[in-house]
Amino acid sequence: MRVPFLDLRAPYVELRAEIDAAYARVMESGWHVLGPEVEAFEAEFAAYCGAAHCVTVGNGCDALELTLRALGIGPGDEVLVPSHTFIATWFAVTAVGARPVPVEPDEKTFTIDPGRAEAAVTPRTRAILPVHLYGQPADLSSLRGVAERYGLAVVEDAAQAAGARHRGDRIGAGSTAVAFSFYPAKNLGAAGDSGAVVTDDAALADRLRLVRGYGARAKYRHEVIGTNSRTDEVQAAILRVKLRHLDDWNARRAAVAQRYLDELGGAGDLLLPAVASWAEHAWHLFVVRTDRRAELRDRLAADGVETIIHYPTAVHRSPAYADLGWPAGAFPLAERLAAEVLSLPIGPHLSGEQAGAVISAVRRAR
Repeated sequence: MRVPFLDLRAPYVELRAEIDAAYARVMESGWHVLGPEVEAFEAEFAAYCGAAHCVTVGNGCDALELTLRALGIGPGDEVLVPSHTFIATWFAVTAVGARPVPVEPDEKTFTIDPGRAEAAVTPRTRAILPVHLYGQPADLSSLRGVAERYGLAVVEDAAQAAGARHRGDRIGAGSTAVAFSFYPAKNLGAAGDSGAVVTDDAALADRLRLVRGYGARAKYRHEVIGTNSRTDEVQAAILRVKLRHLDDWNARRAAVAQRYLDELGGAGDLLLPAVASWAEHAWHLFVVRTDRRAELRDRLAADGVETIIHYPTAVHRSPAYADLGWPAGAFPLAERLAAEVLSLPIGPHLSGEQAGAVISAVRRAR
């Protein structure tokens, strides 16, 4: 049996009637950018997250970058970032002229370690940028405590964590701002690129709306230097449909994850993901660790199971950041994770038969 890593056609097949109706509604309206569908989605997603405001933008990377810009973070400033994450987290910091300061993760949860974060604070530090990696919430209680002690902003990267919970509260409220990506492969995915920032800060939301639309509140009246980073009406209409199904889809992901945890516990030296007792994981990815990754991946591929590595190169060792001068071994945990992590297929449309095939293939390979 061939098991794809993720079936991006399946959500449309399940929701065809609702998505087609949403698309037709936009086409018939003749309004394509920043119209009623965007306004409705922003209100609905803010309410879902338990936040006062939602500002949609072009993509998840813009959500981070524009938030940092709106907070006045720039050249000469430092932002604490996870050493193990997708490179876009760092790119957002670099894009505003600030310096990303890597902090090693908690080895069990893969998220930024609050103790190490506090040790990395300097007089130049302006913000902490935790990532809810793979759908696992970071330890926000501890991180917010660090931020309060040093007067820092907390800008969460929740690109992989739509619907996750931290100590009972849904990710999206309680910090300075929370950035989301709605890339099609995310738990809440559009039919193209889109992103959003949620916040309880009305002034910050206002600045984000200003910057995303060429720095103008009215046509040709440009108050600040802005950019073009807007979610279109089609994407917003589709996101409104999918938002109604997000909790159910996350529950299906969790069921697959629990089956993997239950049935792969004795699979050789494979290290399975851990979930913090206070967290509700969104299971965007199911990431295992093994020091024989290449062998495992090859054997799974031979059995028809598609896997992906998230992420094969520690960010500080990427050529994009060679100018920062971080040598090999500077962040050993990030480097070790880059060499060991492997993502197994997971998603709301992975069938029980497919999940069973993955489990059997892993057990045979180990």
